[in-house]
Amino acid sequence: MPTVLAASPGERLRTLRELLGLTQAQLSKMSGVGASWISDVERGYKDHDDAKLQMIADATETPFGFFYVQPKSVPLDSLRFRKLASAKRTVTKRVHAFYNESYRVSEDMLTSERYPTPPLPYATADEVTDEEIEELANVTRQALRLAPDLPIPHLTRALERGGIAVAPIVLNDPAGGEEQTTSNHFGVSYWGGLGDVALIGYFPGNSGDRDRFTLAHEVGHLVLHTFRPRAADPEGEANKFASALLVPRERAVEAISERMTLTEYARLKANWGVSIQSLIMRGAAVGVIDETRKRSLYVQLSQRGWRKQEPVHVGQEEPLLLWTLLTRQFGVKPYVHAAEKLSIPPTVLRSIAPTPERARAESPNPSAPSVGQQNVVDFRSRKLRSKQDNARMVQ
Repeated sequence: MPTVLAASPGERLRTLRELLGLTQAQLSKMSGVGASWISDVERGYKDHDDAKLQMIADATETPFGFFYVQPKSVPLDSLRFRKLASAKRTVTKRVHAFYNESYRVSEDMLTSERYPTPPLPYATADEVTDEEIEELANVTRQALRLAPDLPIPHLTRALERGGIAVAPIVLNDPAGGEEQTTSNHFGVSYWGGLGDVALIGYFPGNSGDRDRFTLAHEVGHLVLHTFRPRAADPEGEANKFASALLVPRERAVEAISERMTLTEYARLKANWGVSIQSLIMRGAAVGVIDETRKRSLYVQLSQRGWRKQEPVHVGQEEPLLLWTLLTRQFGVKPYVHAAEKLSIPPTVLRSIAPTPERARAESPNPSAPSVGQQNVVDFRSRKLRSKQDNARMVQ
């Protein structure tokens, strides 16, 4: 029987600091525990002291059990980040700690409820062609029980129904409570393969289309890189997968043409919930527009100021699965009790399993919603719908 190592309070102390984004000096000031003691315990130079750990727990509003819980080991080479090259290393380190703890808690809730694990396809070959990525995206739609050629009205709910937990990540400054900028980070994910829990973490942005692409991109990592952790171009492959998942090839070939204007791309965005820039790239990928036309369209986007802010609002989707599991186990006001039982700071729990807007607006004793319920996101703006209706009347 393999030996299971006990949790190390020193390592857990380091994890807590990274999770909250604190230096040793900052944690010392907050808790009244000496910075040198914190450093020595983290490095294994000195034995921990439960009384001092309790002072730190109280100062950071962390359950004391956090220091003794066995962490989940998520392999670094299998953990995928969607981020810019300019992303700060310190923030990335914090995201890694945040995700690891989120995965531990999510796995605990999902397995205790015997929630189905995702039946995703997966690639194993050293090299994967563009055609194989397209096919894997099609098979993923089948696995998630999505129509093969229609827009995905609520990607988050489709993933949750398919056994993939989705968790928003909001990093707060523990000193001031302000949200720390993660504009250079988009998503992070891990799946161990068939029979294992899958979790996608994402940083909610200002546009629903960006968030949807991030989720689809992370599904691409699950499918393409769970068993190919050292692929030559994992980000490029995941981008191709995301585009294929959101807009299947046959529909892209049918809907996009060389002569399409940006206004027509905006109408297409309204139908599919995919950004204009992504649709242009999709048209080039399936061969219906050439490189010259693609460059011309991007120049036009820049001239109109659409590279930074596109027209057509895409609604932001809300995760529901983890919050539903929380309420089933811990009641309609779950966070304080659940945080203690799960040995996780309540701020982390509130981030990854936020109370849905509908539940916040309901009576004080709402019943737990159904995980399978689907809220359709309307991608089209009222103004654009009106133009389309008028166009149909003219025809």
